[in-house]
Amino acid sequence: MSPIDKDIVRRKLSIMIEDIEALESMKDITVEEYISDVYKRKAAERLLQELIEAAIDVNTHMIVQSCNKVLEDYYESFIMAGLHGIIDAKLSEDLAPSSGLRNRLVHEYDAIDNAVILSSIRFACRLFPVYVREIERYLSSH
Repeated sequence: MSPIDKDIVRRKLSIMIEDIEALESMKDITVEEYISDVYKRKAAERLLQELIEAAIDVNTHMIVQSCNKVLEDYYESFIMAGLHGIIDAKLSEDLAPSSGLRNRLVHEYDAIDNAVILSSIRFACRLFPVYVREIERYLSSH
């Protein structure tokens, strides 16, 4: 096992904080407002993708470095972070499905439902700040 590179993790957390702050400005818009503004739609999709990818990167780095475990997929990165006490287990279960949204955004499997994106923005603004705090708490105690 290698030590966790706190600089790498904190750099990712900074990206996440910036993404959360940008998404905050969109969390209360209506579906109609969202649909009518292509820039908001594209920005929201990109910000969500980047936010989730940064969390996956943090999970993967911390689990590989501290637990010497290879992960099967992105979903598992959240679950394992909870199982290893890096973040709260309930939070890990709540955030794990965001990996599926990330995959849909990146690979454009299907048309993206605008209501799902708006719901995801609100979800991200509620839970990812908790995730950032818990990662920082873990870093400070190890």
